[in-house]
Amino acid sequence: MTVKTTTSPIRPRAPYWDDATSAPAEPAVVPVPYDPALVDGLQGFLDAVEVLPLLPGTIHANREHFARIIPGIEVQAEGRAVTWEHRVVPGPAGQPDVEVTIVRPAAASPGLAPGVVSIHGGGMVLGTRFFGTPELIDLAERFGAVGVAVEYRLAPEAPGPAQAEDCYAALVWFAEHAAALGVDPARIIVSGASAGGGLSAAVSLIARDRQGPAIAGQLLGCPMLDDRNETVSSFQYDGFGAWDRTNNDTAWTAIAGAARFTDRVSPYTAPARASDLSSLPPAFVEVGAAETFRDEAVAYATRLWAAGGQAELHVWAGGYHGFASVSPDAEVSRAANAARDSWLRRIWGLA
Repeated sequence: MTVKTTTSPIRPRAPYWDDATSAPAEPAVVPVPYDPALVDGLQGFLDAVEVLPLLPGTIHANREHFARIIPGIEVQAEGRAVTWEHRVVPGPAGQPDVEVTIVRPAAASPGLAPGVVSIHGGGMVLGTRFFGTPELIDLAERFGAVGVAVEYRLAPEAPGPAQAEDCYAALVWFAEHAAALGVDPARIIVSGASAGGGLSAAVSLIARDRQGPAIAGQLLGCPMLDDRNETVSSFQYDGFGAWDRTNNDTAWTAIAGAARFTDRVSPYTAPARASDLSSLPPAFVEVGAAETFRDEAVAYATRLWAAGGQAELHVWAGGYHGFASVSPDAEVSRAANAARDSWLRRIWGLA
């Protein structure tokens, strides 16, 4: 991850290319500037993660780095009003079982709780389910939700759509065991950010196509949806930001392999490839105006509407990738989090 822009005061890092002759060309489009209140948070995030640029030869080094710096659930849950447990649930047919972590409120509320299948980010090449457990802890404390975080297989070792298939298997198990877990099966949502947002969309497609568990809603945070990486916003954030064009190219090539850019890419791998977006659960789509995934998120929401579906779209001015969680005290982040909470209350019937 690098920072290289003339449109915001974030300072440049050392370039990841070898010399000036191999440096990538400047984009032909001008980036949308970051909200000034978010700049320090973005720089702090980039300084904290301090990873190698995401290239084919650095995927494993980055994966190992994030595994070291992301705390486990026992650290995340310390002092919080939740309980948690690990389980292994059946995976897709003929494939390995799937590890999950279940997070519950410490004090169960009367009646059945809303449920969340949490799908972590990391470009489908990085990360663990513990990327997603902070969300589950928060939702358990504030809404009494019961959540399950999914440890899906990563690319390139497991090409797409293995990731979505693992997450769908976890959804099936969760729905089948909802009563035992104290969960209302009619109020289960799928939720994730970045790759997790894209996979939440993919799981929704699989559930529709296989007549699987009913999903009350799909929460698509800055979703990674399209392997082609050809939008204006993907060119606007090339060489800087929290998830830039180079990172995205590396990840999608690892996920889709030789099929990338062709019609052989499954919509369960890249949901933007789906020809039919009808009969899907209500979607909440949120994205920053100053990030790579802006245009594909807007296009996906537009296509959901065109298919007669329900979608609530928020494009936050000056927002970088994942801004609301990294810079939660900025005014735009408070607005984004309030909008998400409002949607959850309506989807879960808590309004």
